[in-house]
Amino acid sequence: MIKNYNSTTSLSIVIPVYKGEFFLQELYDRLCKNLSNLVNEFEIIFVNDSSPDNSWDIIQQLVKQDDKVIGIDLSRNFGQHYAISAGLDKSQYEWVVVMDCDLQDRPEEITTLLDKALEGYDMVLARRTERQDSYLKRLSSTLFYKIFSYLTDTKQDASVGNFGIYHRKVILSIVSMKERLRFFPIMSQWVGYKSTSVDIQHDSRQHGKSSYSLKKLLDLSLDTIISYSDKPLILTVKVGFTISLLSFIYALYIIIRALLGIKGIEGWPSLITSIWLVGGILMFVSGIIGVYISKIFDETKKRPVYIIREICTHERTENT
Repeated sequence: MIKNYNSTTSLSIVIPVYKGEFFLQELYDRLCKNLSNLVNEFEIIFVNDSSPDNSWDIIQQLVKQDDKVIGIDLSRNFGQHYAISAGLDKSQYEWVVVMDCDLQDRPEEITTLLDKALEGYDMVLARRTERQDSYLKRLSSTLFYKIFSYLTDTKQDASVGNFGIYHRKVILSIVSMKERLRFFPIMSQWVGYKSTSVDIQHDSRQHGKSSYSLKKLLDLSLDTIISYSDKPLILTVKVGFTISLLSFIYALYIIIRALLGIKGIEGWPSLITSIWLVGGILMFVSGIIGVYISKIFDETKKRPVYIIREICTHERTENT
């Protein structure tokens, strides 16, 4: 049931696009059907993340036939969350919906999200109670959020992704965050504001497969954990202290045995194992510190988060 809508309610829909040629037309049709009876004004912002298929051509065709559609073409593949940032910067209406292009996020659920938002929330997240993803993707997502929750001392929900509705003040706070690494779910949680979540239906993917390979998921996990948590450094301090304490206790044990005249047993294997263990830990700790330093180095470059090659609107096409 639609409630509390008025002539001032307006929506921007931000959609990052990668390998979306099989979905875009249907996504556009379902969005228009749903939104035209829902709000007075809306815009659909497709951000092409240098998709290798015909996604940009389809987006351009949609722009030509509808002045509510805006196309943004990035200069190269920056990644999903960078594409979202580009769309957020371009959005202009009071409420902003972020969703994927593969139709697993159902356009019809926008009504549910907006209904809940108008109850007095600044942010409403879509909770996928029954995710229609592969077992590997669900497992990797669950593991990532459990590890991330532990390392950041926060509560993360693996059933919540990018899909949600956000008030303009939330979006302005997110776009004001200038760090180079972008991970939209964490950024939206970090800015705060009054938020909640609602259960929605999550559809299965009808064409192709997710562009997130295991390597990409691992890289994203490492980057996100390093960028939003210093707990790995704290853990290495604790591990180092524990090893030092155990070594001190063992040294006392050897001294006491010597004072009691107990002959020691030569043990080269245990000695070599100890050396390797300590050496491996030192290299591991050095590696963690090195990763943090590399992220600091990346931030100091002050490079743009994304680069737009072309912006396409109904009136004109802008090359940048």
